[in-house]
Amino acid sequence: MSQDFTIYNTLSRKKEVFKPVIPGYVGMYVCGPTVYGEAHLGHARPAITFDLLFRYLRYLGYKVRYVRNITDVGHLVDDADEGEDKIEKKARLEKLEPMEIVQQYTVGYHKNMEQLNTLPPSIEPRATGHIMEQIDAVKKIVEQGYGYEAEGSVYFDVEKYAKDHDYGKLSGRKLEDMLENTRELEGQSEKRSSADFALWKKADQTHLMQWAAPWSDGVPGWHMECTAMSTKYLGERFDIHGGGSDLKFPHHEAEIAQSVGAYGKESVNYWMHNNLITINGQKMGKSLGNFITLNELFTGKHELLYQAYSPMTVRFFMLQAHYRSTLDFSNEALLAAQKGFERLMKAIDLLPRLKPANESTIDAGKLINDTWGAMQDDLNTPVALAHLFEGVKWINAIHDGHQTATKVDLDKLQKFINEFVFNVLGLTNETDNAQGTVDEKFEEVLNLLLNLRSEAKANKDYATADKIRDQLKEIGVVVKDKKDGFEWEIIE
Repeated sequence: MSQDFTIYNTLSRKKEVFKPVIPGYVGMYVCGPTVYGEAHLGHARPAITFDLLFRYLRYLGYKVRYVRNITDVGHLVDDADEGEDKIEKKARLEKLEPMEIVQQYTVGYHKNMEQLNTLPPSIEPRATGHIMEQIDAVKKIVEQGYGYEAEGSVYFDVEKYAKDHDYGKLSGRKLEDMLENTRELEGQSEKRSSADFALWKKADQTHLMQWAAPWSDGVPGWHMECTAMSTKYLGERFDIHGGGSDLKFPHHEAEIAQSVGAYGKESVNYWMHNNLITINGQKMGKSLGNFITLNELFTGKHELLYQAYSPMTVRFFMLQAHYRSTLDFSNEALLAAQKGFERLMKAIDLLPRLKPANESTIDAGKLINDTWGAMQDDLNTPVALAHLFEGVKWINAIHDGHQTATKVDLDKLQKFINEFVFNVLGLTNETDNAQGTVDEKFEEVLNLLLNLRSEAKANKDYATADKIRDQLKEIGVVVKDKKDGFEWEIIE
C-alpha cells in the first residue's frame, strides 16, 4: 500500500503528507482527561479519534509510541490562572482526599474507554508523577527570559515572547486582540499582562496539594504538564500532538510558547484536533442540562435519552462523521447509527456462509482499494464507510442470489473486513457477548430441532414441520427454507 498518508495540520491549516521524524517510528501525544468527574461525550470523541489514528498508523507498519496524559493537578476551574483546582474542589465537596478523587474517576475513565474498545496508550503519565520535570522546564523558561517570578508564582511573559515569535499562530488569534478583549488587571494580579499565563502557582496553607519549588511551595500550571511529559517520553521534537479543538487556545498555544521558551524550538510537527460534539444543535454543557456521561448513555439513564445505546453504536456513530467536523448528537442520529451498525454486523456474520461461484459480478479489489484510499486521505471515515456499505449490499445480494463472487473475491472480502472493521475501525460484534446471544449448546439444540423438521418435511408430515417453524418464530427464531437446506436468524 502507498504510504502517502495525509493528515490535516492545524498549524499550517492544510493537509500534509505525513513524514515522521524518525522513518518507521511515530511519537504521538494526546491530551487526556482531567479526572474530577465521570467521563462524558466530550471525552469519547478524542479518545475514538486518536485510537483510530493509533490503529491506522500501526496498520501502515509504523511502530507507534502513543502517550496520553492524565491531569490530576494544576487545572483550575474555568481554565483560569486564579481560583480553585478542579480536583481539589471535587475533593472538598465529597470530603475525600484529592488522590481518592483521581483514582475513582481514572478507574471509571479506563472502564469507559475499554467499553468503547479504545486501545490503551503506550504510556499514560500523570501530572503529579512529573513535578520535577515541570519545575526543570519552568527553570529553563525563566533562564531564557520568557518567564518571571511574582510573589512566589511564575508566569510566562507573552508580550516579550510575541516580540520574537508568532504567539497565536495555532489558534489564529492576535495578541493585540487578546489584550483588547481582556479585562484590565487593575492591580488585582501580580501578572505583568492579562495575556500572561501561570507556569507555577504559589499555594497557600489551604491547598490540599502542593510541592516544594525554588519559587514557593505550590503547583505547576495546567499547560506545563504536557510540555514536560511529551518531551520526556517523545523527545524535544516529535510527530503528532492531538486533542479537542477547544484546547487550541489557550492550552496548546501555551504549549508551543513553552516549548520554544524552554528548548529553543517547537516540539510538534503535526497538530491534530478533533471537532466538538453538540447535542440537538447546542454546545454540550452542564448549565444547559444536556450534559451526558458515558455511563448514562450506555444505561439510558438520562432524561434526554430515548433508550440506552451500546458502546459500539456510539463508536460507529462517531466514525460516520469526519473527525474535523462538528458532530451533532441526537436520539434520532443514534438510532440511525444503531440500525446501520446492526446491518453491518449482520452482513459480516453472513459473509462466511456465502457459497462461491465460478465468476464474480463484483469488484472486490476496487472496493478495498477505494476504502483504504479514503483512510489515506486524512482518516476520511465517512467516505470509507460509504465504500464499505457497498460491500454490505454485495454480501446481501450474493446471499439472495442476485450477485455472484468467486472464492478468491470472498476470501479478499473476509480478510478486508477483519482488518478494516475490527482492527482499524475498532468495532466489535457486540452480539458475541450480549445477553440472549446464541451459545454453542443452544445452537446444537436448535439445529437438532431443525433437522427433525427437515425429516418431517421429507416424510410429508407438514403439520409437524409447520408447528416447529411457527413455534420457533414465536420465541424469536425465524427459519428460512432454501433449495439446499435451511438457515435461521434471531430477531428481536
